[in-house]
Amino acid sequence: MMTPMRYVVLVLGVIISLHYIISFSNENYGRATSITNIKQHIGGSTSTGPPYKAGVPEEYFLHKNVTSPKGRKANAAIVMLARNSDLNGVVSSMKQMEDRFNKKYSYDYVFLNEQPFDQKFKDRVTALTDAKVQFGLVPNDHWVQPAWIDEAKATASRDKMVKDQVIYGGIVPYRNMCRFNSGFFYRHELLKPYQYYWRVEPDVKFFCDLDYDPFLIMQDQNKMYGFTVSLYEYEATIPTLWNAVREFITANPGLVSPDNAMAFLSDDGGLTYNRCHFWSNFEIGNLDLWRSEGYTKFFDFLDEKGGFYYERWGDAPVHSIGAALFARKDQIHFFNEIGYRHEPFQHCPQGDAHKQGKCWCDSTQNFDYEWYSCLNRYDKMFS
Repeated sequence: MMTPMRYVVLVLGVIISLHYIISFSNENYGRATSITNIKQHIGGSTSTGPPYKAGVPEEYFLHKNVTSPKGRKANAAIVMLARNSDLNGVVSSMKQMEDRFNKKYSYDYVFLNEQPFDQKFKDRVTALTDAKVQFGLVPNDHWVQPAWIDEAKATASRDKMVKDQVIYGGIVPYRNMCRFNSGFFYRHELLKPYQYYWRVEPDVKFFCDLDYDPFLIMQDQNKMYGFTVSLYEYEATIPTLWNAVREFITANPGLVSPDNAMAFLSDDGGLTYNRCHFWSNFEIGNLDLWRSEGYTKFFDFLDEKGGFYYERWGDAPVHSIGAALFARKDQIHFFNEIGYRHEPFQHCPQGDAHKQGKCWCDSTQNFDYEWYSCLNRYDKMFS
């Protein structure tokens, strides 16, 4: 006859065996009962600094001969807006993306263009990856200047910006691109099946091997927006943008998220805009942020003001303000481990992150805390 102690040991053995079986067969159970998750729920966060300072949990990193540490992928795509004439720059960016990250994870690519992609473009791009590649045409009404814009007023504004030597001040297609990225890219039919996206542009550099999946960080940690570079916007391009933002907030206070990131945007509680924004040529985001009621109404409100054409409102400040207002501050993530350059600025990981990623950027050439960077303001939100 078994003693009571033997019963206890037997029961414990059965429970432990069932735990491991369910952990491997059910990813939600495994994630919920992971050591990292249990520690977060029991002890809470002990960090007083920004979340990225704690680093990426070890469980997310790839190890030798392992294709995915989680055995799963997020519902995500890599998105590039490009023209046929951008082909060489696209190939350069995409080859680095494949070598540093995507050959290990095989996420889909979605290419968008206001003109049809030619066969040469398609052939060279698809030769670079084993992942699924889709090519989409931007609807005309999502790209061209709306008919209701007062062209005389818009022309006068462009002429003044050219005279004042404002970058891209006289270029209508640049304004079309800013408006499209601000309010339409996520509405494209090819992106409707996805929840997450990584925006990549031609002629950028990725300096480091990325041995974890940033999409899973976004998914598991409920992040909405990710960036690598933040800086100040040119004041001459957005003279009335903040007035429009304040008008929208006053009319729609219930749409603004509690514990938002207003402190990143303003030094006086929202009275004025300090011009800080996330540089949107790099974005890893949750498309649900842009699809939300708050951002949808926000973009439509800004669009009706005409500032994309009467001034030169960029998608970077529009997206940044939208993320700061409609997400919590802890849902905005700095991807410290991703070394990245878009001329003329770069984020080069420091210390252990530089070594772990086998980064080839010069660690002394790092924009993070230069005088024109806004990363300090992001950090201060968590102090």
